[in-house]
Amino acid sequence: MNKPKVYIDGQAGTTGLEIYARLSKRKDIELIQIDENLRKNPLERKKLMNQADLVFLCLPDQASKEAMTLITNPQTKVIDASTAHRTNENWVYGMSELSLEHKQKIQSHHFVANPGCHATGFIMSVYPLIQSQIISPSTILSCFSLTGYSGGGKKMIQQYEQEKTHELYAPRIYGLNQNHKHLAEMKKICGLEHEPIFNPIVDDYYRGMATTITIDGHDKKEVYDILSSWYKDSPLISVYMQEEGMISANIKEQTDSLDIIVYGNNTRVCVTCLFDNLGKGACGAAIQNMNLMLGFDELEGLHI
Repeated sequence: MNKPKVYIDGQAGTTGLEIYARLSKRKDIELIQIDENLRKNPLERKKLMNQADLVFLCLPDQASKEAMTLITNPQTKVIDASTAHRTNENWVYGMSELSLEHKQKIQSHHFVANPGCHATGFIMSVYPLIQSQIISPSTILSCFSLTGYSGGGKKMIQQYEQEKTHELYAPRIYGLNQNHKHLAEMKKICGLEHEPIFNPIVDDYYRGMATTITIDGHDKKEVYDILSSWYKDSPLISVYMQEEGMISANIKEQTDSLDIIVYGNNTRVCVTCLFDNLGKGACGAAIQNMNLMLGFDELEGLHI
């Protein structure tokens, strides 16, 4: 049996590099590689993309849209790691844990949009609580999300590791205009009527995320029971209740799994999702979606 052919368009970026590093170790796929001198040549890219059974787009938004115009082979499947297609009705949102229907759509569809990193933590917490009517779709939720600086790509990595200034030693809040590019998918996938109030924060560590929402008027045990039941059959998702202590945002680095921590009291509850922004927040999720789309075991090649 022929191995599926996989091509990574945008291999030089942070996400593309890690996907390539992982897939190069796989024996069950054939990685198509482009000549370095032709990496930005549209004719060569088009030829290779249309030879592939599956293409990863690891590109900026506009470049991903342009890349899609090069794919004319109706058999070629695509996973887009950019924001470009996450709310597009012709694409499937690549988060299989939300429901059996979500998983089946990923398995059967040709175009899958990989979730955003901050959006992953938000949706994993909020979607089950909306479906269970703990949170009303009309609620304006508040969320803050810590990320390591690798989430900012090559330029930010260079700033932190080679050009570090005084302000980079402390957490930095960004997205101050409440127009962060992940907000649209947070709202749409969860079925919310309003985008959340969202404060992303980048800090002086390489990888790992802690995305937190707050819920008023419910007991933490009630919230824990719903989330633990929702994800009880998901091998990558673990749900815990925590009474005291501290929560570290880098606890899940170098893994593709995700922990959900529920804490608070009988009237005010917080839910924090812990995961790796380059793992479950990007590359791990993309490989998980590839496995489903190509008929492999969903967990093949993942770091659990």
